Amino acid sequence: MGAGKSTLGRQLARRLGKRFIDADAELERRLGVTIATIFEVEGEASFRDREQAMIEELTGLEDIVLATGGGAVMRAANRTRLKENGTVIYLYAEPETLWQRIHGGRNRPMLQAPDPLYREIADHVIESDREAVLRFVRQLDGNAHAG
Repeated sequence: MGAGKSTLGRQLARRLGKRFIDADAELERRLGVTIATIFEVEGEASFRDREQAMIEELTGLEDIVLATGGGAVMRAANRTRLKENGTVIYLYAEPETLWQRIHGGRNRPMLQAPDPLYREIADHVIESDREAVLRFVRQLDGNAHAG
């Protein structure tokens, strides 16, 4: 949370001519409640079950850019689905940076997922700052036009 997944995802989708899907937003839309409410009412285990089912469904789609919740990597099944069905980008940000970005923001659980789980499946690791993200998007643009 706060790394910029949705922002980068939308930019990538637009530049690549694909549809952007935020897995958490899609889950909220389908259930008609927030992620925080799911955590509060059903608990984390139930939320992770729902998240896993959503990721399984969405990774079966083509021509999409998918942003997952930060905790999706906590389950091995999700890591496998993501790695086997697409290119995975890990937006890395220092914990202090994430805290500054989300402090006082939306009511969402703050997850402390181990960095190695993200890196295990990442095809690309980029710093989660505006300039690094823009460089990465421009690089993708250049590769798309060169090929």
